[in-house]
Amino acid sequence: MSDIRHIDQNARRSRAVVHAGVVYTAGQVPSSLDGDITVQTREVLGKIDELLAEAGTDKARVLSAQVWISTLDDLKGMNEVWDAWVVPGHTPARMCGKVEMNNPRYRVEIQVIAALA
Repeated sequence: MSDIRHIDQNARRSRAVVHAGVVYTAGQVPSSLDGDITVQTREVLGKIDELLAEAGTDKARVLSAQVWISTLDDLKGMNEVWDAWVVPGHTPARMCGKVEMNNPRYRVEIQVIAALA
């Protein structure tokens, strides 16, 4: 029996992997592509909340986050949504960078690593 648990796995990726008390999510992107950065960021963070819950933890236990945005013009809007999402006193280590997304309508992609509860 494996001590590694895969969440929503297919031939190419798992949406999350749990091992040794830690959950690693894949980068999460929005499903609805017509929204602005605040709409897309809320959706992505909602997906992360769902994955963390399925793994047995929550956003208060996020250790680190990698955030990618498609344009620096969206940094302020993404940060506003991010700041409302994080648990005060439990802000993770975080990086944010500008990248060319796989789909030009993606404005944000976020990956987190969290400790299990």
